[in-house]
Amino acid sequence: MPVSSHHINANTPLGATLVDGGCTFRTWAPNAQQVYVAINDAGTIIPAIWQKNDDDLLVKDEHGFWSGFFPGLSDGDEYRFYVVGPTGIEGFKRDPYARELTLDGYPDCNCIVRSPGRFIWHDQRYRTPAFNDLVVYQLHVGVFFAEDPQGHDIRHNRVCKFLDVVNRIEYLADLGVNAIMPLPFQEYQGENSLGYNGTDLFSPEMDYTVRIQDLPPYLTLINRLLAAKGQSPLVLQELTGQINQLKTLVDLCHLYGIAVIMDVVYNHAGGGFDGQSMYFFDQQPRGNNANSLYFGRDGHAGGLVFAFNKPEVRQFLIDNGKMLLEEYHMDGLRFDQVTVIDEHGGWFFCQDLTDTLRFSKPEAVQIAEYWGNERWRGIAHRPIGMGFDAGYSDTLRDSLRQVVQQASGGQNATITFDRLASALAMTYADEQRWTVFQCIENHDLLDFNHEDRQPRIAALADPSNTRSWYARSRAKVANGVLLTAPGIPMLFMGQEFLEDKFWTDWQGRPDLLIYWQGQEGADRHMVDQHRFTRDLLWLRHKHPALRSDGLKVFHIHNANRVLAFQRWVPGLGRDVVVIANLNERTFYNGRYRIGFPSGGHWHEVFNSDVYDTFVNPSVQGNAGGIDADGPPWDGFHFSAGLTLPANSILVFAKDQGDF
Repeated sequence: MPVSSHHINANTPLGATLVDGGCTFRTWAPNAQQVYVAINDAGTIIPAIWQKNDDDLLVKDEHGFWSGFFPGLSDGDEYRFYVVGPTGIEGFKRDPYARELTLDGYPDCNCIVRSPGRFIWHDQRYRTPAFNDLVVYQLHVGVFFAEDPQGHDIRHNRVCKFLDVVNRIEYLADLGVNAIMPLPFQEYQGENSLGYNGTDLFSPEMDYTVRIQDLPPYLTLINRLLAAKGQSPLVLQELTGQINQLKTLVDLCHLYGIAVIMDVVYNHAGGGFDGQSMYFFDQQPRGNNANSLYFGRDGHAGGLVFAFNKPEVRQFLIDNGKMLLEEYHMDGLRFDQVTVIDEHGGWFFCQDLTDTLRFSKPEAVQIAEYWGNERWRGIAHRPIGMGFDAGYSDTLRDSLRQVVQQASGGQNATITFDRLASALAMTYADEQRWTVFQCIENHDLLDFNHEDRQPRIAALADPSNTRSWYARSRAKVANGVLLTAPGIPMLFMGQEFLEDKFWTDWQGRPDLLIYWQGQEGADRHMVDQHRFTRDLLWLRHKHPALRSDGLKVFHIHNANRVLAFQRWVPGLGRDVVVIANLNERTFYNGRYRIGFPSGGHWHEVFNSDVYDTFVNPSVQGNAGGIDADGPPWDGFHFSAGLTLPANSILVFAKDQGDF
């Protein structure tokens, strides 16, 4: 007879859920004739030992959900579903809600019963930064960083792991970023991937997991980081498996003041499906993707677009988002290609998704990559919008890259700041300029395998020599504008230290790995650029105007190649003036006049010229400050004559900032 319905009701979660005395199983397979749970009691591969029997048969309800209770199961037990389709097609299926998969044999692997409460968190005192305070660092776990116990770079030998990222937490905290945004790491087919072809959305990528025999050096590092924050050490068993290692990364990031934003793909799944995946989960006859249960007939990026017309599919994706926020303590989600969701009938799904996640964790930021004609609708809330908190923009990115490219033509080339000035003022929501997610480098733009790839900023600034003064100084101006502009800024891995190469997700191209050794001293220009970025990020944290909504572009002089804008906190002031100069000649001895919003002394709180061959022995500047006692200028009542170093960014403020 079928399994017990003890503990089963309409609210029983999908997947495997531990309860008193055992485990409930529930899955959606409306067209299946039978669904069994195959339990791995003997510690071997399930297909080798399991046979269909009524004792493992789940019970189907009127809505197409199959469920049952299995007594005696506990954390770590293994299982799979066995699904018999309407025409006799049958076979094993991995649970679409499986929290973890066994490390060997994928895709012919088992699902693991897991208790969300088995991990001991240390982040109770951590608070996710306010959205306008975020500075995001995008990385790819698989190629980001890895060293052996002797400190040798081993990225060319293997895929990097979740716990390898732990090695960079102190570096990132010192840099001044307060959020990391790894590319997707939900289980995907193959060893190397950008991550946008996930097939098991509730399971972390197993290739990012350290095997137990290789854990001791990581345990030493982790316990050192915990001890530095007054926390008790872990033991080896607490680090085993994908879940524990990903949670350890998130936990340590939080202890060091860094949020973790998960990049999720809810527009499609796959880029290849195996027979045990959720593709045709209820074993309908193959041939028409519209009958594949979770998907429609349309493809995208090598996979299949989700069937947003089905409430069960919509709930599957919403449940995935809730799991990431609640079980993994994620601080936000970045939603890939929301445009595809919108184009396939997912508008109302997005509304339900954002509302549910905001109710679950209101402090978690929801960032949409949405390229629709009316992008502001991605940010607007019901009834007119989809309800995301922030949205990608290519306006600042493209206009700033255009200006840098124009400057690369030399002193006599024409530079036009007008498009950049408009981009700085762009917003998706009135008085909420932080809703614009800004970058000038990202994974798509710089992907070696992408046919539309574009150069890194250093290579764009001087294609002939990425270490020339022209490349270095123009890159400082570009990054300086990004980090003083309104919006949520994002850096791509290596951008902070003048990385000039494309990147790829395959460690078999060591020539395309970011050059950590340069930042560590092998390339003094990388060292200088890192110091520049670090100091500018901490300046952003010190001056609330740089994180606020106030903006006025008040000086555009294309012939002189100078742009200036004011930042302030509405209702409070704390004014800051930013001046970007792409002229290859210095304006000496206070000969360049700029308007200032108020009179009196203004501190020169940042000067990029200091960082070239730090400390630049030939630095030009304004001796730490100026007095705005000149005539009306640029629409202000006050002005000052400045020295503007060639290819530089200067920041002036009325006060020295907080902390």
